[in-house]
Parts: sequence; C-alpha cells; structure tokens
Amino acid sequence: MRVQANTRRRTVVLAAVLSTVALVVGACGGSDGTGDEVRSVNGHTYDLSPQQAGRITAQKVDSIAAQVPAAIRDRGTLIVTGSADAGAPLRFYATDDRTVIGSEVDFASLVANILGLRLDLRTADWAQNFVAVDAGTVDAFVSNVTVTEERKEKYDFATYRKDNLALELAKDANWTYQDRKSLAGKRIGVGSGTNQEQLLVQWDQQNVAEGLPKIDIAYYQKTTDYYLALASHRLDGFLGPDPDAAYHVATTGQTKIVKTFSGAGDALQAEIAVLTKKDNGLIGPVHEALQYAMDHGLYRKVLDRWGLGAEAVQQSRINPPGLPKKAP
Repeated sequence: MRVQANTRRRTVVLAAVLSTVALVVGACGGSDGTGDEVRSVNGHTYDLSPQQAGRITAQKVDSIAAQVPAAIRDRGTLIVTGSADAGAPLRFYATDDRTVIGSEVDFASLVANILGLRLDLRTADWAQNFVAVDAGTVDAFVSNVTVTEERKEKYDFATYRKDNLALELAKDANWTYQDRKSLAGKRIGVGSGTNQEQLLVQWDQQNVAEGLPKIDIAYYQKTTDYYLALASHRLDGFLGPDPDAAYHVATTGQTKIVKTFSGAGDALQAEIAVLTKKDNGLIGPVHEALQYAMDHGLYRKVLDRWGLGAEAVQQSRINPPGLPKKAP
C-alpha cells in the first residue's frame, strides 16, 4: 500500500486505530519483558514491543554470503527500505512510536543474518521506496511488494510469500458480494499505486463496458483513515492486503472479510517478493538466503509468529510471472 512519510505518521497503527474503532487490547507484559501485547480473538498473540525478543534469527551462511556484491559485503550492511505504516502485521510502528516491526522487518532481518550483514532499516512513502532503489541509496525494498510484469522491467524479485487481497466491509454492512458486478455503484477504498488499485480499475472498466454504474474509487494513504471511513460508513468497502484485513478483523471485531483474491486477479497466484535494482548482483544471494530459511524451518517460524501461515510458498523464485501490464 502507499503511505505518506511525515511525523504524524509516527504512531503505532494499532494505537491510532484505537482512537477510531474499538480494539481488543490486552496490556499484559510478556514474561520475557517484551511489553504490551495484543491478543486476537482467535488466541494468537502479537508482540508489539520495540524489543522484539521473539524475532527469528539465523547464523551467517558463508557460501551464500560470499555471493553478495563486494561493495555491499565490504560495507557490512544491508540497507532495506519499506513503508512505515503498511499495516499490522506486515510493517508498522511498535509501542514506542519509533521502532518499525512486523513480518516484513523479520524477513529482511533474517536475510541480512544469513548474508552476514547488519540490517540498516529505512522508511519512506510507497513511491519514494522505488526512487531510493533507483538511486542506489538502498539495496532492497521489502514491504509487501507484489511482482508485476511492469516492475520486472526495472527491478529483480525474489519471492517469499503469496500475495492475497481481501475485500473488507463494515460488520453491519447491508450488502453482499457475489462478483465484481456487486461493486458497481459502491464506494470502494484502495491504496494508490498498488496492484489492488490496478485490479479495481480493471473491474470498473469491465462493469462500465457492460452498462453497469461506475465503482466510486476512493484513494487512501493511511490505514487509520480507511478504517475510520469503514467504521463511519463513508466507504462501502476497502480492497487491500489480506494480512492487514485479517489482523484488523481479528483485533477489532468491527469489520468482516467477504472475499479474498489473488493479487494478480484470476490469471495467476500473485507473490510478494524482495525487490532490488535490476542486474545489480544482489537478487541471487537474497533468493538463496530465502530458500535456505525455507529449507531450515526459519521461514515458517516467521510466518507463524505473525499469523501468516496461509501465505506460505514452497520455494523462493526469481522474477516469476507477475500481475499483467495494464491494458493500453
């Protein structure tokens, strides 16, 4: 999703949502001293503390680390950028309002461990993350990035998770979803510049071609804004990442998921990947690091830690088929 980089954004996503919709928050300090935790209605516990004592770690794998481009290896750091409030449990601020945590941070950290590098974590808004990769000021973009055919022209990808989307409605919504035609005439929120926006626009074009009313597409940059719009019924629904929606539904009880989709539509199962500048020599060792984590059970531990087991993939792939290009 696309977000703004400003100081007002420096708030824990969950805490911000607290001010707009009712959350089930348990401020029960963990026995390991990790601080506040949130327990979802299905019993899964998420550590929202900045300490992240339960983060999954790995030892350096010399054979993989040796493949890292010399300039990065000599520097000793892996510079990774991402969107700060992509939404829990993916990438969001911890309870100290400063530390970025989530599954995407854990994956970046795990790759850095295996490559024998120290993780240098950066944040920027969605579009600026691509700019930073283009400029070479960061090594990788790890923040729920979908593989698309258009992006593959400029970037390399190493996949690590399924990309699933969810249509989220207010719990008391008085309409039902059958197919894309159900969205005709509805006000549906989406993040600008995302693959879910591309899908929603395509569905709207198909509806209009069939004589149906247009979808009223509303663009949002911050998770707290669209959750407030859903709660106040200013939106009929929101199309976004399934992990965000599932977490929100579980921890608030204010919304419901009525349909999930592949991030590439009906054509194929979309995948989330680490993004690097094309042909800079980094994607190979990143891919091998991810595959090593999968083969040795570390990958699954990260997914389970954040309740994302349903999005597991069997192998990491370099530059697989992605979301097709927009029709001219």
